[in-house]
Amino acid sequence: MTYVVTENCIRCKYTDCVEVCPVDCFHEGPNFLVIDPVECIDCSLCVAECPADAIYAADQLPPEQVHFLEINAELAQVWPVITETRLPLGEADVWVDRGEKLQYLER
Repeated sequence: MTYVVTENCIRCKYTDCVEVCPVDCFHEGPNFLVIDPVECIDCSLCVAECPADAIYAADQLPPEQVHFLEINAELAQVWPVITETRLPLGEADVWVDRGEKLQYLER
C-alpha cells in the first residue's frame, strides 16, 4: 500500500507533510505535491500533518479520487523531491476545501 496526495492539495501546496517523511518520498510541482508510491513505506506520518486533509491510504481513497494514485505515480517520476517545509501558495486558504480542482493542476 502507499499513501496518495489528492485533489485538495491543488493550488494550496501545504508542505507540513514533507518534513515528517522518513524516506523523502514527496515530490513538488508548481501547485501540487505527490508521493512516490515506490518509495513510500506506508508509515502514515504525513496524514496527520496535512492541513488540507489531502492525503489518503491508497486502499481508502474516496471513489472520486482514485485517479490520483496514477497521477502521483506519474508525476513523482518527473518532479523533484522536496524534503523541507515551505510556505503554502499565496491563496491556499482560499482554495483549500474547494472541489473540482483537477483542471488547475499544473504539470
